[in-house]
Amino acid sequence: MVLLIGAVVTAAMLTWIIPAGEYQRTLHPETGREVVVPGTYHAVEASPVGPLAAIVAVPRGIVDGAEVVVTILLVGATFALLDRTGALRRLVGALVGRSGNPKVVVVVVSILFATLGALENMHEEIVALIPVLLLLSRGLGFGAITALAMSVGAAVVGSAMAPTNPFAAGIAMTYADLPAMSMAGLRFVLLLVATAVWIGWTLSQTSADDIRPVLEPLPTEPATRRDVLLLAIVLLSFVPYVYGVLKFDWGFNELSGLLLVAGVAVGIIARMGVHGTTVGLLKGMEAMLAPALFVGVARAISVVLSDGRVIDTIIHAMATPLESVPGFMAAALMVPVHVAIHIPVVSNSGQAVLTMPIMAPLADLIGVSRQAAVLAYQTGAPTTDLFSPTNGALLAMLLAAGVPYGRWIRFAVPGIALVMVVGLVGIALVV
Repeated sequence: MVLLIGAVVTAAMLTWIIPAGEYQRTLHPETGREVVVPGTYHAVEASPVGPLAAIVAVPRGIVDGAEVVVTILLVGATFALLDRTGALRRLVGALVGRSGNPKVVVVVVSILFATLGALENMHEEIVALIPVLLLLSRGLGFGAITALAMSVGAAVVGSAMAPTNPFAAGIAMTYADLPAMSMAGLRFVLLLVATAVWIGWTLSQTSADDIRPVLEPLPTEPATRRDVLLLAIVLLSFVPYVYGVLKFDWGFNELSGLLLVAGVAVGIIARMGVHGTTVGLLKGMEAMLAPALFVGVARAISVVLSDGRVIDTIIHAMATPLESVPGFMAAALMVPVHVAIHIPVVSNSGQAVLTMPIMAPLADLIGVSRQAAVLAYQTGAPTTDLFSPTNGALLAMLLAAGVPYGRWIRFAVPGIALVMVVGLVGIALVV
């Protein structure tokens, strides 16, 4: 929380230093969203953010991120209720007991989360799963970093590289005026290779995973059919959600509703009664309050920069030098530009809407394909979620897992750098 509040203060200070400027905007004919018009950047009247406005930006950020905040509360409440039934612990104990090779379980779990990331940009939802992932990782003989790596790490890699993610590649291709799922074959290959690279990095670091919290021992009693049913009720809630994301443009509100219904069903089937189910859900929300607030406070950073009218100036300052750099080098340099932009602009879809109308025409200007510009976005923006200090969901997961931010950076940055190399190879193939 101190780190995020410090970032809000820093953003407010920058609005007094960076010149204010804006691009003209127009409505995109297909999506109806406002997009910037390339070549229209111009200076505007300064609007520095003062101390009071910076303070007010914190609750405004929480309001702006309300859908995500509510999702974390309700998803967390449902999984906490499921944990109170004992089902999760018994099922994890059964899985650990039957796993001949613990590293095989890490591979399977990583592939599962990479798939969910590729399908629906899974990220904030993982906050609620950290306790059970810790149990699983410790039961396999590993630590908290491995638990994070095989869940949020794999999900971020899947989100970044997949052509099926509607919130990253999907939006980026739309605003670059490219057909949906274009060059899907190459992107699927990059997804498979990047996922394999991340899994390989995760496995190579399991022996160095020194964050090993002491947890309650897994139960010795066997899992029951009811345990399987309770877990299935929760997990099957994600099936209509994924379908809705791909077909009906569903978002966090639909996921929250589905998980709320699943939570009530779990409580009733577990014979907790209406009162017990309600109390269990409320107690589960209590545990998720800090992680949910982290996400909201992180949104305050972009609120401050938008109020100060300096976000477009930052984009313009980073994109303009690329005009003088030829070919592959210019496309490759788009990657660190997207990394830098993603620190204040924490939303994958928001960054795609903001940058691709600029980067795609810029790619035409410097003589590289628009596919290269989209791949540069995929390589630079979503992957930054694994180390950005303004990613409230990541900080919430680190808090839940008991992993210091600096220790996570030492693990994640080399691994994500290897994933970025895969992305750069893809850029070279389409440039």
